[in-house]
Amino acid sequence: MNRLNLITLGTRNIVKAHQFFKELGFDTSIRGTETNPVIIFFRNEGTRIALYPLEELAKDVNEDNPPALSDGFPGITLAYNAKSMEEVDNVMRKAEAAGATIQKEPKKTDWGGYGGYFTDLDGYYWEVAYGEDWEFDAGNMLIIEDQ
Repeated sequence: MNRLNLITLGTRNIVKAHQFFKELGFDTSIRGTETNPVIIFFRNEGTRIALYPLEELAKDVNEDNPPALSDGFPGITLAYNAKSMEEVDNVMRKAEAAGATIQKEPKKTDWGGYGGYFTDLDGYYWEVAYGEDWEFDAGNMLIIEDQ
């Protein structure tokens, strides 16, 4: 098992979350309708993302004893790897305009890159970062080589 195909994010308001991600430029596919979606899949490059109602996701994990929902740090971050510092800045401004909360303005990092963090409408933390030495494959996936 050396592949991650889908990341499902539980959302408190699937309609608002869908609009937020559309404003960021994600191409999506809806099961259900625009006003009453059952699940939303992203047609993005690389690992797929899905939005699903948070309560339903918790029940999917364990119908008899679903995990408690909290407003704290969910213990997961998602990353968008940019191809320039300018792209980092543009994505962060676009996210903010769509309703994201900037958690850390983009700046030089201790590992030699450049990046920042925002939280989306459901509080998930997104890192937007650029590394000068990063390379991408034909599918726009970051190439990670053994050191």
